Amino acid sequence: MLCKAHRSVVGAVHLGGFSLLELLVVTSVITLLLAILSPSLKGAREQAKQVVCSSRLRQWGVAFSCYAVENGGMWPHCDGLDRGPDELDDPGLSPEDLADWHGWMDLLPPMLGFEPWRDYPRYQRPNEATFYQCPMGRPLEGRGTYSYRPFRDGYFSYAMNSCLELDKNAWSPPDGVGYPMPSFIDTARIMCPQRVIVLFDQLLDPRKGFDEQKLYRGAGKYSGSYPKAFSARHRHGRSGLGGNILYADGHVKWQRSAWKPEWDPELEVPPRDDPNWYPYPVITIEKKSKPKNRSRSRGRGR
Repeated sequence: MLCKAHRSVVGAVHLGGFSLLELLVVTSVITLLLAILSPSLKGAREQAKQVVCSSRLRQWGVAFSCYAVENGGMWPHCDGLDRGPDELDDPGLSPEDLADWHGWMDLLPPMLGFEPWRDYPRYQRPNEATFYQCPMGRPLEGRGTYSYRPFRDGYFSYAMNSCLELDKNAWSPPDGVGYPMPSFIDTARIMCPQRVIVLFDQLLDPRKGFDEQKLYRGAGKYSGSYPKAFSARHRHGRSGLGGNILYADGHVKWQRSAWKPEWDPELEVPPRDDPNWYPYPVITIEKKSKPKNRSRSRGRGR
């Protein structure tokens, strides 16, 4: 009786457990499933970050609109103290230097309840976890890679279109202001706002500068730049890598490249008549010869 009871207990224990072979099979199946799903999970994370990037650019678009409403339809300067002086009371400052105190990254954040960029101390500049940056915009680690120190001085994964201010730099200050104000963009004069680029994903990897042919150690250093600084870091389905762009009418669009294939690669800035990069494009109207007045000649023949 004892032996029979003992055998039944041992059998029950064996039925309630797993053999080594069964555990190995289950582990192999789980490992295989993870290997299959990992690319999909990675793609989903990248897609989510692209959506967050688009949302942040739309927030900047709202800030641009709010600023324009409160400032007579004008937009702020594209550059900031990343190009300008640290002190405003220097008597030798040029209008260009003074304009850098009115950059978009300093004037727009308070519109949304955030601090101006210049108020953040060194080593505490906004990173990719904040709305100031693209969620996939993070510089490379290690010294010697850049011509500046991005984690100390700060960096910009979004850049404002510098072509917006190639017309002039300063205009007469209003009453009570003792120094020239920058030539903010007059939004009422923009001919085609749905086509004019305002902000775009900016290159942060120096190795991919200028069509991946030239090392660009200043990647991400400036808050305003040109099409060659565009970054393709967001994967868009089967279309490959590209970047997000905020347009003057507030919509955001993914684009594979910002440099058009018909442009001369030696150019530093786009042609002056391009309607995507210039707010007031130069339109050339060809003069046509006047057609002959055939009705009059027919009248004379009668």
